This record gives sequence, C-alpha cells and structure tokens, in this order.
Amino acid sequence: MTGAVQLLATGISAEQDVFALRRDGRAVAEIVGLDPQDQIRLATALSEFGRDRIGCADATCRFSLRAEPAAILEVALRWSGGPAPAAETLLSMRRLVRELDQEIGCRRGRIILRYPVAVPLEDFAAAAERVTEALSMGVAASREEDLRAQTRDLIVALEEARAHGEELKLLNEELEQTNSGVMALYAELSSELEQTNIGVVALHAELEDKTRRLREASEAKTRFWANVSHELRGPLNSVIGLSRLLADAPPEELGEAQRQQVELIASSGATLRTLVDELLDVAKAEAGQLIPQPAPVDLGLLLAELEAVMRPAVPNPGVALVFPEPAGLPALVTDETMLTRILRNLVGNSLKFTESGHVRIEVAVSGSDRDRIEIGVEDTGIGIPEQEQARIFEEFYQVRGPHQRGKAGTGLGLPYARRLAELLGGSLTLESAPGRGTRMTVSLPAPAAGAAADTPATVPCLVCADDDPAFAAVFRPTLTRLAERVIELRDGADLLATVRREGADAVVVDLDMPIVDGYEAVRLLAESEDLAAVPVVVVTGFALADVDMARLGHARAVLAKESVDASRLARALGLAPLDEGAS
Repeated sequence: MTGAVQLLATGISAEQDVFALRRDGRAVAEIVGLDPQDQIRLATALSEFGRDRIGCADATCRFSLRAEPAAILEVALRWSGGPAPAAETLLSMRRLVRELDQEIGCRRGRIILRYPVAVPLEDFAAAAERVTEALSMGVAASREEDLRAQTRDLIVALEEARAHGEELKLLNEELEQTNSGVMALYAELSSELEQTNIGVVALHAELEDKTRRLREASEAKTRFWANVSHELRGPLNSVIGLSRLLADAPPEELGEAQRQQVELIASSGATLRTLVDELLDVAKAEAGQLIPQPAPVDLGLLLAELEAVMRPAVPNPGVALVFPEPAGLPALVTDETMLTRILRNLVGNSLKFTESGHVRIEVAVSGSDRDRIEIGVEDTGIGIPEQEQARIFEEFYQVRGPHQRGKAGTGLGLPYARRLAELLGGSLTLESAPGRGTRMTVSLPAPAAGAAADTPATVPCLVCADDDPAFAAVFRPTLTRLAERVIELRDGADLLATVRREGADAVVVDLDMPIVDGYEAVRLLAESEDLAAVPVVVVTGFALADVDMARLGHARAVLAKESVDASRLARALGLAPLDEGAS
C-alpha cells in the first residue's frame, strides 16, 4: 500500500460544475472526518475558486489522502489558460483554509489545500471506496437546491459565529471582572507590602538601637567589673595582710576566740580576692585585652606543676587525683598561662563536686589528620542534668541543689575557661550525666609537622626603640643573640623611616617614649602597607594589667621588662626555641 490514495478528480468549466465541486468537496470532507466548520470552510473555498476559474480552458480539482507522516486530506487545484486567480479570491481562500500553498505562473498554476485528518493509512482505500459509493448514489441537484444548501450553511455559520461572539463577550466580561479583582488585590497587596516595609524599616531601626544599647551596656558592665575589681584589690590585699599579721601575734596578745575570728577574716578575704580576680579576668576577656602569646609548651612540666598546686586542694582522701605520665606527651604550641588557668579551673571544679572515686586528667591526639590535641578532665562526681549543661557556661549561673551547700563559687569559672579556650583557637566541651560524673575536654590545634625545623633561629636585622639607656644596655646582649644586626633608637619618631630604610625583619618597641610613644608606633606600622607584615613585639615597664591591649592588637606579644629574656622574645618573634638556659 502506498502513502497516497486518490479519492476524487473533477473538472471545472461551467457554472454547474462550481455547484457540483462544492457538493463533492463537502461530501469528501465529511467522509474523511472533518468537523462541520471545516466542511463548510472547504466547500466555500472550492466555490470561490470554481467561480474564479469559469471559462478557463483546463481547470481541475483532485482530492487525495496522504501520509506525510500524519494523515492529511490534500486538495490540488490546477489550471491553464486564462489569467491568474484574483487577489481577492486568494485572500478569501487563505482565510478559510488552514494550510494553502500556491504556485502561480504565466497562464498556469496550482493551489494545494491541506487538512489533517484522523484516517489510518490502512483505511485510505476504504475511504476512497466510501467516497465513490457516496457520489455514485447521489443525484444531480438543481441550482436552487444548491443555493438553498449554501444558504443553510451560511445560516449555520452565522449562528455559530454569533454563539462564538456571545461566548467571547461573556469571556471578556469575566476577564474584565477578573482583571478588576486582580487589580484590587494588587492594590491591597501593594498597600500591605508598603506598610510591611515601613514596619520592617522601623523594626530594623529599633533592632539597631537595641543592639547599640546592648553593646554600650555590655561595655559599661565590662568597664564596671574592671574598675571595681581593680579598686577592690588594694583594700582586700590590706585586709588579708593585716589579718595574717594579727594571726601571727603571740598567744598572750590574742585569745583563741579572737584568733579564730582573724583566721575567718583572712579566709573570707582570700575568697573575695579570688572572686575579684575572676571578675577582672572575665572583664579583660570581654574587652579583648587578653592576647594569646603562643609558644612551645612542655606539657609534661605544665601538668606536673598543676598537680603540685592542686593535690593539696583535694578535699577528701577518698578521691584520687590522677595525672598522665610525662613520657610520650605530644608537642604543643599555645599560651601556657591561659592553658594553665583553664586546667586549674576544670580540675578545681571536679574536686569540688567529687566526694569519692577519682579526678583523672588525660591527653590524646585526635582528628583525621591528627591535628587536634585533647586534654580531658574526667571525674566521678555528681554529674550535671542535661537541661542544665548549656546554662553552666553562662556567667554567674550555678546549678542549684544540695550539692552547693558549703561549696563557694561565683559561676564565672566555666564561662571564663571556655572564653580562654576559644582565644587559643580551640574549644571546651562537656559530657555529663547525673550520678555518673562529668568529662570536660579542651581541644586545641596541634602544631604543624616540621614547623620547628623550618623556623629560623635569628633574623638578619632588628630595630629596637627604647628611650631608657640603662635598660637598652642590659637588653642589648639579648637582642644580639636573636639578630645578626641590631639598630637602636631612642624614640619612635624615626622608627618607620629606619625600618623602611634598613629593611628590618623585626621590631621591638617600648611604650613610654617621648614624641611618638609605643602605641602610636604600633598603629603606624600596622597602617603601612609595606611594613604591616614586619613582626612587632612590645616590651614595657608598665604593669601588663595597666596596658591598653586593645590598641596593641597588631603586636605579636606584650612583654614585661622585668621578665623578658631571650627565650620569651624568640617565641614572641616566631623564632626557633633557644637551647635550655638561654637568658
């Protein structure tokens, strides 16, 4: 079976042929399944073509079914002789037919009309037989009958057009109503959005104001703690010192009852001084005045010193204080003072709330790359309920209960310990359960492998600015151990120019200098693009508690003149550790 079957072929020469073409076209369209509207359109298009071609020598119309690849009804209109179809005829046909191709030449041409149909390829022959049968059974109709049929078709078309127009009118009205609703909703939403935006802006401004107030309140609280703690230290030291003098008086000058009262004063003063020290430390941490000074730490020695301090504090002989063996402990680079404070706080807490069992300190290397050092403090004490575990890191918060009876504390120790651990680049975590004890773990970064081997022992050029010639003379041998060339200045005024001119690799600066002091010198170095990378260490005769650390954030370390030595300065400058006994 081929992909094309001819259904009908007819010629056009006289007016009656036009009426026959119209009837035959509608009959074929109905048999192949075109809908009534398409049947009328096809019949009308054929009628327009037929009227235009009356009088031509050779005008034909051929109906075929084709598979290209879907089934279509193809109507081929051909002519020769006579003029080309009128433009009005072609325009009318294009309006009536879905697909029209035309090839018009000199006195000949063709027009192809196509309609998609739902006739399978295997049914093409059967469709052709039905067309032949339908046309053979028909009878010739008069002109009047054809006109009446055309009129009926026109009436049907007009009625359908009117119904379609009414439907479009209803749809337009519904669309207009919908658009009105959408516009009203849009206006309402726009108004609500505008109000919401106004509220958001106001809320944002309110939040900014509250944030500013909270920050100011926090800063005021920190300043208050620092000032009160500082002011209380002097009187407290006097109270403690005088009470000790009284306690050392001969027995004949002080009765037993009076001696007990003096010892109670001394004990209470010591407790209060501990509280003041904790308040001052927390205030420094919050103000950013605690700057870690990382250096290689002998962990075995640190734990041995901690054990010597904490063992006399074991309150109950039934509690074992267990420290690890010093051999085999990993290398650690951190701030030794801060780490000692953290561990002393954790061990003290464990001893306070452990009545029997043990308090054990453990050290381990962890992490997939063995890049963390964990120091754990584990006890068999009362434990902490799960709902309280997050709150114990809040300042001044303490878990209430019978276990607190007779246990002095401020609620500042653990928050302070966690803050120090974070300053050291680590963390402090908690695992606990009531009746099963508690484990606090300090996790710190491990030093990079091979870092010490790549660290130089000296720098080529070091500039030191200090206006004290006596200290400079004492300090000079220390500097010459760490630098191949040392340049000394008596003021900070020429510091930047000298560092830039000499290409200095390190700077040591005093705080108390005329013209340009150490604070200003550190700031200028930090703001210089070409000098910001030069390491700076501050060496001062001021008490470190009185130094404004916030203004020295660019400095590697701030060291006291009375305690500085070659080892400390080397660690501060990031140089390789000196041999034992270095001064």
